Amino acid sequence: MTERTTFLRSAHDLGLAAWFGGALMGAVGLNGAAEEEGVTEVGTARIASAGWAKWAPLGAVAVGAHLLGGTGVLAANRARVRGQKGVTASTVAKTALTGAALAATAYTRLLGKKVDLATSQKEEDQEAADHGPGSVEQAQKQLTLMQWVVPALTAGLVVLNALHGEQQRPSQQARGAVRHALDGLNPQKR
Repeated sequence: MTERTTFLRSAHDLGLAAWFGGALMGAVGLNGAAEEEGVTEVGTARIASAGWAKWAPLGAVAVGAHLLGGTGVLAANRARVRGQKGVTASTVAKTALTGAALAATAYTRLLGKKVDLATSQKEEDQEAADHGPGSVEQAQKQLTLMQWVVPALTAGLVVLNALHGEQQRPSQQARGAVRHALDGLNPQKR
């Protein structure tokens, strides 16, 4: 690969950093502060909901930047992904983990929105929360778990990103390309 992908790599890495960091800070800092300062369950939910609502637009931009950057880096490295042994497997794992993190993030947002509507002072919002699937109590229990799932999945992406960085070392590229070529000569591995 001779072209530079600094912008794409930066978007990928900064997006992931914000996604992971925002999720972890929200679980520890925001939700922790809401539990400490909320006088009632409704008050706690309102504090947490207000904070998450402020973060949501930036969180969406972070996820989008990560996806845009990742797609661009993958396109720029497609020959290496195909030709270097081990890179395809780690790329598939990273893609699957990204999908899981996206699904977990979207699900967490839906749960949070349900709790937000249920604890709103507007009667129409409370009614809207009652019409969605599941109860508010179930949503709150699931949020307690999901607040840790998103940072765990995105931490896994950080680790796989580090692995991809290691696989780009010249010695790793040469060794991986030779192993890939030798596997192509072995009829049992085709």
